[in-house]
Amino acid sequence: MDGNGRWAAQRSLPRTSGHRAAETTVIDVIEAARSAGVEWLSLYAFSTENWRRPGSEVDFLMHLVRRVVRKHAPLLHARGIRCRILGGSDARIPAPLARDFDDLMTLTGANRGMTLTVAFDHGGRGDIVEAARSLIRSGVAADAVSEQSFAAHLPFPDTPDVDLVIRTSGEQRISNFMLWQVAYAEWVFPPVLWPDFRAAHFVECVHTYQQRDRRFGGVAPDVNGAPRS
Repeated sequence: MDGNGRWAAQRSLPRTSGHRAAETTVIDVIEAARSAGVEWLSLYAFSTENWRRPGSEVDFLMHLVRRVVRKHAPLLHARGIRCRILGGSDARIPAPLARDFDDLMTLTGANRGMTLTVAFDHGGRGDIVEAARSLIRSGVAADAVSEQSFAAHLPFPDTPDVDLVIRTSGEQRISNFMLWQVAYAEWVFPPVLWPDFRAAHFVECVHTYQQRDRRFGGVAPDVNGAPRS
């Protein structure tokens, strides 16, 4: 969800105004994804690297996220959405926000609609390191480690591999996001800034994804004269 700061700068507003404006987009995209039949939606809200931002901006984000969680938790629950927080282990996260995260996951944990994962204080490399540590603590022999067994030690191992990554504002980099799960994801880079991103943009990105030829490293069956199966 990229472009909040540039959105604010274009309007000669403080960066915090861009973050505040992003709330509408978050809810709009969640509703659009649910209406489109998306079963798993992940939103990258705050990375482990975002702690490097000015303290005043980080403090604002912590308070904003808490307000958004408390405001919209009843709606998410009413929609049957199961909410998860990917990350969230840093001691710098305010205790009230950490409790709100726990309360949100408890409230929605039995829901069987769309699963909404909010990546907060998340880093893909950190997840991989923690999975390796978990394997070692479990006493798994090196020769017994497979991609499947490794993935089982990642946070929320039931999460499927990512099919589509949408990065708004035209930036084209991974930024340490779910590195294991995005190995064969399709990527779309709409130029629109996140606070201006709406349901129609989301649907357009999904349509773009649907036009992709996903071969996962293989070759389409009708290429080079090979017969279709």
